[in-house]
Formats: sequence, C-alpha cells, structure tokens
Amino acid sequence: MNPDGASARCEGPSSADDPMDDWLFLSSDSAERLGPEGSRGTPEAEDRGQLKTKLISAWNSVKYGWSLKQKSKFSKSSAVIMFGQSYELRDHDERERFRRSFASLLWLTYRRGFPHLAGCSLTTDSGWGCVLRTGQMLLAQGLLLHLMPPGWTWSVSPCAVKDDMDLLVSRPTAGAERGLDAKEGSNMGVRTLSLGSLLDRPMEATHRRVVSWFADHPTTPFGIHQLVELGKSSGKKAGDWYGPSIVAHILRKAVAASADLPNLVVYVAQDCTVYLEDVKRLCERPLPQPWKSVIILVPVRLGGQDLNPSYIACVKKLLTLPCCIGIIGGKPKHSLFFVGFQDDHVLYLDPHYCQPTVDITKENFPLESFHCKYPRKMVFSRMDPSCTIGFYAKGQKDFESLCTAVHEALSISAETYPMFIFAEGKCQEEERTNTPPYNIAYIQRNNEMRRVNTRNSMDEFVLL
Repeated sequence: MNPDGASARCEGPSSADDPMDDWLFLSSDSAERLGPEGSRGTPEAEDRGQLKTKLISAWNSVKYGWSLKQKSKFSKSSAVIMFGQSYELRDHDERERFRRSFASLLWLTYRRGFPHLAGCSLTTDSGWGCVLRTGQMLLAQGLLLHLMPPGWTWSVSPCAVKDDMDLLVSRPTAGAERGLDAKEGSNMGVRTLSLGSLLDRPMEATHRRVVSWFADHPTTPFGIHQLVELGKSSGKKAGDWYGPSIVAHILRKAVAASADLPNLVVYVAQDCTVYLEDVKRLCERPLPQPWKSVIILVPVRLGGQDLNPSYIACVKKLLTLPCCIGIIGGKPKHSLFFVGFQDDHVLYLDPHYCQPTVDITKENFPLESFHCKYPRKMVFSRMDPSCTIGFYAKGQKDFESLCTAVHEALSISAETYPMFIFAEGKCQEEERTNTPPYNIAYIQRNNEMRRVNTRNSMDEFVLL
C-alpha cells in the first residue's frame, strides 16, 4: 500500500446482504447533514472530491467485504471469555448478556470528512490510521472501567423518538439484567422515559462524554488530530503508518496532557519490563487519595514472523483477567482490537470500516456508529506476533492484585521466555519521550538477560 494514497482509501467491511445487520451506521439524513466538514476549495472541486471518495469507498467496501460476508459463528458448547467475564452461549440469558456487553464496547473506526489535520489536506485516516483507532479503543475500555460502575452496559431501546433517533438506555448490570427496554415499572404501572430524562442520568451523560473525547476534532483530547500531533515527537505524521509500540507512547502523552482525567496516568513498559518503582512514583500522590488509577501498556513481540504457539495459552489467560483492557494487535495488513476468545478463536473489533464523521457539537449527537452489534473472530494462529497489551488498576491494592494475577498468567509461557516481567526498582535509563525507530527487547529468565534485536522484524508493528 502506498501511504501517499492513504487519504483516498476507505477500507472497511460491509455486509453482503443487509449492512445494518452487521454494523451500526449513522442515519442517512445525519450523514447528509454532516457533509465533508473542513473541506476547502471551490464547490466544483469539493464535488469531485466527494465523488472520488464515494467511488473509492464503494470499491474498498467490495474489496474487504468479500472476506467478511459471513457473520462469525459461535459454538454453544463452550463459553466465550471477554474482559474477564464468561458467557455460556447455550443459555439464552447468557447470550443476551454477552450481546449487551459486546455492544457496550466503544467501536472507533476510520472516519472521513473531519477537519483538516494540521500541516496537510487530509480529512480522513482511511488506509493509515487503523493502529491509532485500535489504540483509541484500548484507551476507551480503560476509561469505561475508570468512570463507569462495574458491569455497566449500554443498549438501544425499541422505543422511537423524534427525528428517528433511538432511545438510549444505560444501566449497571443489576438493572440491565431486568430487561433491555427503556421503561420503568412501578406500582402505578409502566411509563416510557423521555429522551431528556434519560440523558439526565449520570451514567448516560458520562458515556456520551467519553465518546466525545474520541471525536475527530482538533479540540478533543483523544481524537485523531491530537494523536497525530503527539506522534510528531516520535517522527510520525498524518498519513504515516503507526505501530502499537508508538501508539502506546502517544496514548501516554495524551492522557498526561488531558485536564479531564487528573486521577489517571498511563505507564508504558520498557524492554518488556514493568518497573514497579517507576509505577509507584507515577501513581503516588498526597493524601487523602494517595494513589492514582493507572493504565499499564506493554508492547511485546510473541515470536518471530508467526505467533509462538507457546504464547497462545498465555494470551488466553491474560484475556480472562478482569484487569485486562484488551490487546492492540492484528493480522497481516490489518490492525485489530482483541477483546476475548472462544476455544481457539480470538474475538476482535475491526477499525477498518470508514464512516462519516459525527459532529459532537450538536446536542444529542448520534451514538450508533460508536458501537458494533456483532463480534468477529479469527483463529489465534493468524495473529501477528507484534502487539501491545493493556491493563487497568483503580488503586494501589488493585495494582498489587494485578501484578499477582498477571505474573501467574505469564508463568504459562515459562517454558520459553516470559512475554514480559515485573521487576523491582526502576528503569536504568531515563524515561524515553521519543520512541526509537526500532526496539531492543530484553527478556529475563532465571537471572539471565537475552538480547533480541528486532530491527528487521515487525517491531514497528505496522499492521496495516
């Protein structure tokens, strides 16, 4: 793929039969109102540009749609594991619980028609931004754990409201277990909630706020504009291909620069090692709240050109942990966000669908395109070995429990070398603010240090 042509690409899956059955889109009138925001030039040039984008989008939908025509099939004889939760699909209620949980994940994809990226004329990240999008999804999962109550789910009620906008409902699990509709029972009967009363609910307001942080606008803290700007210090620019290791450092900088999350920090492991003293120094703060919440990001490489089979069981074990917030990885030419597994298949969200930009400045902007209804899956052996694994700890005790649980999971790979390790003390070198063009990874086992030069490997994690 030619990065120079990235601005014209709109790669993504499409359903062969009914696109609405597999993907949640903006309504056609919403897309029409949005238009190509930020576009420049004469009306004739804009019309030609729009036509060209539509034609290329249609071609890519056909190109990538052929391999994604069929919905992924899930066995009812074995459980699905996702973010530490187990779902027995042979049970109807469990299947519904899994459906709600998956649909509650934030799905961040290619977008088109956003304001120009600084220093260039690009108004889409199609063809080059998929690793940034999977990084956004990883961070978004951490933010949901950070800001929402345990077991929170988002759902669309069957009730209709003005402007054909679905009524949005969000509840903690206990409330969601009682049903998906947007009605509340009482001794006086059942009443339908108004849209205004729903949006007044704190959890739905927080959900909408988190979504807005990832919108494609120069002012949002975790949107594509901010991530590209922060990537410049790593030698990247709009239109370049990013790797999971570089994206991990970009996310760290983005959270550090955000005034919206004063109680959250991001730590990026160095040389496959989480240095406990460095984490402690990053998280400690004065009383009364002596410890900040932390997202741990660990860039790793699980073998050579193919995934080392000995690490598959370890990856599965990590995905069973409630503290795991997903994996930025992929398969050749595609970066994906891995969220769980069933048997020998890994579940993922795909960022390669190119959607119109959502204008978050409008009141009650549509949320449908930020949630995906159906999970995809692929066999573990197709995973690219280069990835970044994420974890979240609410406080100090949670971090200590995280270390214990993750260390136990990593022991599965002890027959080869641990995927990564926890080490007392601090990193011997100063914290790197710029990610080098390649990494030298050190993997420790039995007090021995083994040097792995990844200069010629895919450690740059270019999975587009």
